[in-house]
Amino acid sequence: MIVQQIVEKINNNQRFLVVAHENPDGDAIGSTLALTLALRDMGKDVVAYNADAVPDVMRFLPQSDLLVDRLPDNSHFDIAFVLDAGDLDRTALPIRDLCQTVINIDHHPYSNFGDLCYVDTDACATAVLIYRVLMACQYQPSLAVAKALYLGILADTGSFRYASANRESFAIAGALVELGVDPWEVSSNLYESNSPERMRLLSLVLPSLQISSSGRYASITMTLDTLKQAGATDEHSDGFVNYPRSIRGVEVALFIHQVSENTYKVSFRSRGAVDVGALSRKLGGGGHHNAAGAKINGTLDEVKNSVSMLLDQLFS
Repeated sequence: MIVQQIVEKINNNQRFLVVAHENPDGDAIGSTLALTLALRDMGKDVVAYNADAVPDVMRFLPQSDLLVDRLPDNSHFDIAFVLDAGDLDRTALPIRDLCQTVINIDHHPYSNFGDLCYVDTDACATAVLIYRVLMACQYQPSLAVAKALYLGILADTGSFRYASANRESFAIAGALVELGVDPWEVSSNLYESNSPERMRLLSLVLPSLQISSSGRYASITMTLDTLKQAGATDEHSDGFVNYPRSIRGVEVALFIHQVSENTYKVSFRSRGAVDVGALSRKLGGGGHHNAAGAKINGTLDEVKNSVSMLLDQLFS
């Protein structure tokens, strides 16, 4: 069984790198921090890396400052755990040059790299898979590890609102609460600690709302000028795609985000009837059924037209 193979790798090695995808969300940060702290509790030497900083709203997690965005020269590890990444490129590291063995742990489809590949698309979050591995290691999570795992599950289930919030997600969350996690502390930090920059940015982005003639998809747009005007960063737009998805009748929501002069990232969210992962792959991106994304080159109008053509065909 793959989990037991991972346990053996943990038991038989000492130097570990733990890394998740760039522009990390709650699951990426929670999974990275939980595995890092647990491995350290087991007496291992561990470096936690992410190409981007821990978002402000997640810095309440104990020891979140352990994550680094640079590795010392000539770094080398026995094992690299790549979490929630989808593919190696999203780590922004030359992973294969840094370690002997790559272990991929993910809940996204089409994530099939690694010397060991532990992927379960039925799991609500990568944090769930980390929990399973830690239980197989017979590790009793510390409160710091439990908080990180809980945040990963909470974030990727949308506070247990999404279809991915299955029986296992509630069972694990309950077990983490038994270990001392305060649900209010985690949720209030994650959802009710908005910075002035985020609120200014939201006030500028919401007027860009466009609802299709069918009423079945809707989008909002953020340009580089919008970011500059708000004095904000990309981090402050996390979760904005949920606003068009909250509109009655909308089945697919889009957040169109400019990343350079002629490149836009399109984030898709579905209410469940539409597989936006398949839609995103047609545009050169990826993701899973209810959440996906793609980077598209062109002007804003060209990007909007490309996406609208696909969606209009889908809803015709």
